Amino acid sequence: MSLSYRQPGVVLTDHHFTVPLDHADPGGETIELYAREAVASDKAGQDLPWLVYLQGGPGFGANRFVGRQAWLDRALKEYRVLLLDQRGTGRSTPATRQTLPQRGGAAAQADYLTRFRADSIVRDCEAVRPRLTGGAPWTVLGQSFGGFCTVTYLSLAPEGVRTAVITGGLPSLDAHADDVYRAAYPRTERKVAAHYDRYPQDVERARRIADHLLTHDVVLPNGYRFTVEAFQSLGLMLGTGDGSHRLHHLLEDAFVRAPGRPELSDAFQEQAQSLLSYAANPLYALVHESVYGQDARPTAWAAERVRGEFPQFDAAKALTGDGPVLFTGETVHPWMFDADPALRPLRETAELLAARTDWRPLYDAGRLAANDVPVAAAVYHDDMYVDTAHSLRTARAVRGLRTWVTDEFEHDGLRAGAPRVLDRLLALARDEV
Repeated sequence: MSLSYRQPGVVLTDHHFTVPLDHADPGGETIELYAREAVASDKAGQDLPWLVYLQGGPGFGANRFVGRQAWLDRALKEYRVLLLDQRGTGRSTPATRQTLPQRGGAAAQADYLTRFRADSIVRDCEAVRPRLTGGAPWTVLGQSFGGFCTVTYLSLAPEGVRTAVITGGLPSLDAHADDVYRAAYPRTERKVAAHYDRYPQDVERARRIADHLLTHDVVLPNGYRFTVEAFQSLGLMLGTGDGSHRLHHLLEDAFVRAPGRPELSDAFQEQAQSLLSYAANPLYALVHESVYGQDARPTAWAAERVRGEFPQFDAAKALTGDGPVLFTGETVHPWMFDADPALRPLRETAELLAARTDWRPLYDAGRLAANDVPVAAAVYHDDMYVDTAHSLRTARAVRGLRTWVTDEFEHDGLRAGAPRVLDRLLALARDEV
């Protein structure tokens, strides 16, 4: 039974759906999906078209808005919105260190998680859609990884899509994970350079922290082993609009003078562990590289291997001279499964996923070339998370896709620029601009 309730300006309804774990075996094991419907209070009784939102990630549940925040306000002017927790996230049969052991050992867990990629998410949407829309197609809004899923949707089930809107999430149709990270490290280096240009005092601050971590065994209050590589991974925030400023504020309070010697302050450690821990979304770390798996080649910890081609990211080498310590970006590494208490029980599972050679294609180039669904995509210039050149090549491969290339926003433009970003893309898809 669906439960409805109110927040300012919006009526919300909780929905629960049962879907097959493997859509190729509809009579087999099932999992539960959760989604929250949102409709404007003054339109609750109207017959409105539906918009389904696919969150970025992978491994994150849908936004938990309060009232009509961010882009949701614009969407509610004409849509009933479905905020879907993708399988394994939020309230949709979550996949965590606490739940995955129910599957059995590491091999069983890895097999299970192969069904948590974009193709399964699209099939989930298609299982849910007729129950809500009566069979009518809906508008799909995909942010980041949600955009990857949207391109898969156009490949597998375009009949379910009335309009597609993608923000920061046009994937390469054929790049291996190695190609993705070869493009990513130089992009990340540019973001780090821009940060140090803005805050030159952070060069010495980062060097001091890195030196401390190389010469001390630091364990954060939650049990996270805080290594220099973990510190460098805080550069993940540089891909967002306010990330450089947040990183600067983090670094300026790193040390406190304790009796006899300086130590990393409790305040710094508390902030660092909240940024580093995958306790809330372990699926991100487990399946992150698998979103690029489409053939018989294993992903094989691509980000870790490719990093070796960019020695400038070696903090110890940087400290032997006077150069800056470089932060890293959106990468997942094997050491994370040793450092993070939330990931340690899943290390063998992650290794097995990295070694898999039976990934199925996620995109149908022929079908995309014949696409007749209106599609608009925001491509953020020099996006740290999704390579702009890869995105534009895909844009040219999808018939009728219209792009808005902008440097006004970073990857989180849908949040930072809402509702203007969504308004522009809907107009672009409708050929109104």
